[in-house]
Amino acid sequence: VQLQASGGGLVQPGGSPRLSCAASGSISRIDDLGWYRQAPGKQRELVASIAKGGSAKYADSVEGRFTISRDNAENTVYLQMNSLKPEDTAVYYCNAPLPYPGFVLYSWGQGTLVTVSS
Repeated sequence: VQLQASGGGLVQPGGSPRLSCAASGSISRIDDLGWYRQAPGKQRELVASIAKGGSAKYADSVEGRFTISRDNAENTVYLQMNSLKPEDTAVYYCNAPLPYPGFVLYSWGQGTLVTVSS
C-alpha cells in the first residue's frame, strides 16, 4: 500500500484546511493510521492517530484543534485542521504507526506542505 497526502498549501493563521491521504489499496484491515508532521529543523512527530474502530489520539499540541478521520470504503484518511498557528507549519505525512515508537508500516510518501503565514 502506498499512502499519498494532499491538501496542503499557504494558509492564514486561524485557517481550517483539510488534508487527505489516499491509499493505493484497502485500509480496512490496518489497525492504526496516523498523521505525522516534520517542521523545518525538527524531527518528524506523530500528531494524530485513529484506530480501526475509530478511536483517535492526538498530540497535546493539536488536541482540540485537529480531527482525524478515516473512510475505509474510500481508502482515505483525513485530517481536519482548525485554528492553525504558525508553529503548525510543516510537511504533513500519513502512515500506519506500529506499536513500537518511531516505527511505521509503510515507506514514507512525499507529504504535503502546510505553511501557516499571514
